[in-house]
Amino acid sequence: MNILLLGATGRVGSHILKHALDEAHHVTVLVRDAEKLQSESANLTVVEGNVMNRSDVLNAMNGKDMVISALGTDGTTTLSEGLPSVIEGMEERGLKRLITIGTGGILNSRTEPGLLRYQSNESKRKTTRAAEEHHKVYNLLEDSQLDWTIVCPTYLPDGEYTGQYRAERDYLPEGGKMISVPDTAEFAYSQIEDERYIRSRVGLAY
Repeated sequence: MNILLLGATGRVGSHILKHALDEAHHVTVLVRDAEKLQSESANLTVVEGNVMNRSDVLNAMNGKDMVISALGTDGTTTLSEGLPSVIEGMEERGLKRLITIGTGGILNSRTEPGLLRYQSNESKRKTTRAAEEHHKVYNLLEDSQLDWTIVCPTYLPDGEYTGQYRAERDYLPEGGKMISVPDTAEFAYSQIEDERYIRSRVGLAY
């Protein structure tokens, strides 16, 4: 499969990249700084550019079968400003499948129906800025024609790989407190072959 991976130098994205290369997919990464990449492979194409630049995104998307976005918020609006170009480019090219990393804050609240977790008393975060960024992306995807999945981990320390975690559509699994970066990456990567969560958010926790 020919995959475009965004956010490949980040915590989750670097693990997704390794999974994809280990299984011999052809992966193109769009990165601002190629020197930050830890992976090398004959199946890896590195394109230096910026997801905020529409032409960079469209050029990197040529010939791809699907897109995986592990872009974070990092105190910026890169996510909500960059994703429209990704969505538009995919729709123009007839690409359907998009897997993206979100946050547990944009899952449905169990305690306050009608609200998302970050808007409710379930959230323990002092700031909602990151969740608001991810909420904008969720709204954009809802309005799109894409077959999207938003993987929504709760508290996300680097941690260890366990392979043992719970996933639930649109909600955080009850009592879930955390999920490691490697386990989140494995689940996100597995969605390439999994159609259960198309056009859904998926809560992820131990």
